[in-house]
Amino acid sequence: MTLKTASVLAFERKLDPSDALFFAGSWDSRNASDAWPPVKIKVKSVRGTISNRLKTKDQDAAKLDAAIENPNLQTVDVAALPSQADTLKLVFTLRVLSGTGQPSACNDADYQKKLMETVGGYVGSNGFGELARRYASNLANARFLWRNRVGAERVEVQVAHLVGGQARSTWTFDALSFSLRDFAVPSQSSAALDELSKLIGDGLAGQGHVLLQVTAYVRVGAGQEVFPSQELILDKGRSDKSRTLYEVDGIAGLHSQKVGNAIRTIDTWYPEVEELGPIAVEPYGSVTTRGKAYRQPKKGDDFYSLLDNWIIKDKVPATEQQHFVIATLIRGGVFGEAG
Repeated sequence: MTLKTASVLAFERKLDPSDALFFAGSWDSRNASDAWPPVKIKVKSVRGTISNRLKTKDQDAAKLDAAIENPNLQTVDVAALPSQADTLKLVFTLRVLSGTGQPSACNDADYQKKLMETVGGYVGSNGFGELARRYASNLANARFLWRNRVGAERVEVQVAHLVGGQARSTWTFDALSFSLRDFAVPSQSSAALDELSKLIGDGLAGQGHVLLQVTAYVRVGAGQEVFPSQELILDKGRSDKSRTLYEVDGIAGLHSQKVGNAIRTIDTWYPEVEELGPIAVEPYGSVTTRGKAYRQPKKGDDFYSLLDNWIIKDKVPATEQQHFVIATLIRGGVFGEAG
C-alpha cells in the first residue's frame, strides 16, 4: 500500500509560555523585587498632525493647508514606568513538554507509525541538543522583550527551574552580551547556558518535568515608556481608541503568542539568512513585518515539502533541514493534507 499524508494531522506545541507581565522598580533593588508594583495602562488623548502620504490630487498648497487646519485627534493607550522607577521587570513561565512528533490527531495509523519512526531516528542521531541550545539562547538574550530591549542600558535575565513551586536552580545572564544575529555564546555565560540547554533538551525528551520561570530586568530610565502587546481590534465600532494595549487583570503584558514567537526564532537554515538573521520557525518561513515567505514550496525548502519527502518518499533532508522540520513539529499546528 502506498503511504499518503494523513488528511487529519495536528500537533500540540511543546514549548508553552504564559503571558508576560510588567512590573516597575529600581535597578539597585532588583534582588528584592517581589513587592514591585505592576505597570498600568493609561489612556492619553493627543492632538496629532497630518503626516500620512497624500494622494497626488491632494498635494497642492491650498488642500494641504486645509487638511493641516483639521486637528488629528487621537485617543491611545500608553504604558510607562513611574517617575521614581528606572527598571522594567518582565515575568513569564515556560513549560517544556515531551512527545515531539506524536500527533494529537491523526486519521492514518500507517502514516503515524512512519512519522514516529522518523522522528525517533532523528532523536537517536541528533538528540534535542541543537534545538534546545537555541531555545535557551533566546531566553538568555532576552529576545522576548521585543521593542523593550532596544536602547536599554542594562538587561539581566534570570531563569529558574521550578519544582513544587520552588526554584531548584537559577541561571543569570547579561542579555546584552549576546547577539541577536547568531547563536554565539559569550564565554562568561557558556557553562550556565549549557546547563539550561540540557534541562530544556531533557524536557523535550521526556526525561523530567520542566517548568521555567523567566524574569528579565530592563534598565531603561525613570518614567520611560514601555511596550506591551498591542491588541488587534476586529470590531472597530466597539473602540474609540486608535491604539489598545494588552493587560491581564490590570497589569500590562505581552501576549503568550508573542513570547513564543521570540523563543522559536531559531531558523537560520533558510537560504537568505544573511539578510535577516534568525527568523521564527514557520512552515513557509513567514515574516509578516517583511511581507515575505522565506521558504518557498517551489524551492522545496518549506516544511511540507521537506516533511513529505522525508516521510513519504524516504528522501532524508540535510541535517539542518531536519532540525527545521522537528522544530516545526515542536511549534505545533494543523498540517493535514488539504482535501
